[in-house]
Amino acid sequence: MKTCLVTGAAGFIGYHFSKRLIASGYRVVGLDNLNTYYDVSLKEARISALRNSSSFEFVHADLNDGEALSKLFSDNRFNYVVNLAAQAGVRHSLTAPFEYLDSNVSGFLHLLEACRTHQPEHFIFASSSSVYGLDTERPSKIVSKTDRPASLYAATKKANELMAHAYANLFDVPSSGLRFFTVYGPWGRPDMALFKFVRNILADRSIDIYNNGEMLRDFTYVDDIVEAMENLLPLPPERQLNHGDADGETPAFRVLNIGNGNPVPLMTFVKEIENTLGKSAIINFLPLQEGDVVSSHADTTELFDLVGFRPNTPVSVGIERFCTWYREYYEQEQDD
Repeated sequence: MKTCLVTGAAGFIGYHFSKRLIASGYRVVGLDNLNTYYDVSLKEARISALRNSSSFEFVHADLNDGEALSKLFSDNRFNYVVNLAAQAGVRHSLTAPFEYLDSNVSGFLHLLEACRTHQPEHFIFASSSSVYGLDTERPSKIVSKTDRPASLYAATKKANELMAHAYANLFDVPSSGLRFFTVYGPWGRPDMALFKFVRNILADRSIDIYNNGEMLRDFTYVDDIVEAMENLLPLPPERQLNHGDADGETPAFRVLNIGNGNPVPLMTFVKEIENTLGKSAIINFLPLQEGDVVSSHADTTELFDLVGFRPNTPVSVGIERFCTWYREYYEQEQDD
């Protein structure tokens, strides 16, 4: 049985990825610090669901706790390490910048150091489509410019890519950075657009729509994200010898886009939510907020070449599944 460490296991993607690995026969050790950025009870509910499997072990710890991390790696032989722990949220980074440096940069470095010492077969980490920042090329390709971040959150994710590249080069830690595009689905975060829209529409409260609705997003359903990740897990990049003008070596490092590749206008997304709920939204149109970008669109050529898979769930299907989960989960919460 292969063992995978999943950091951020109580988070949205971390929960879904851990669940998928367990179903596929992996042993999963899930680490999370259960911070209070959003409702901790939602995080605890995710962990509780994962604990239904004997193949899952939860560790309550912070990546910046070097002693706890060292013990965790010493006590386990991790075939794979997947980092999904991060301080999330573009807008929150405008008001709490040091939280992002602490979690996304310092915590990431502690994890790289553990991988340097214990050498997993593959280190996978969550990057973000936000690294493309103010670059206007669409669709975004992995060779598109990433030197103009629009937020500190984006800058920390780009820093992760550079740090992992350095460790792959210096210490042979085979690493893949995954640039996720607007992930959504059941068990999502309360600060994400779909969650806020559904909650407010059901409560007859207004929803905020930025840039007066003139935005395109490459909405990517969470099951597609974790399917791509599982397929990539046993396929670490390899160090390559270069010949010709670029004699030398290329470290065992790659970045990949994981997105639906089919950007949807924000107002179309809202209309799908209205159709699913059978209720109209009260809309509060606002200007573009600092840190936001107007559009996102993933080129997933390299992902398809590697694993023969591209995310493909239509937003109508993903929204319906989220709304079903939301109603069931919060009706249960009220009953409890």
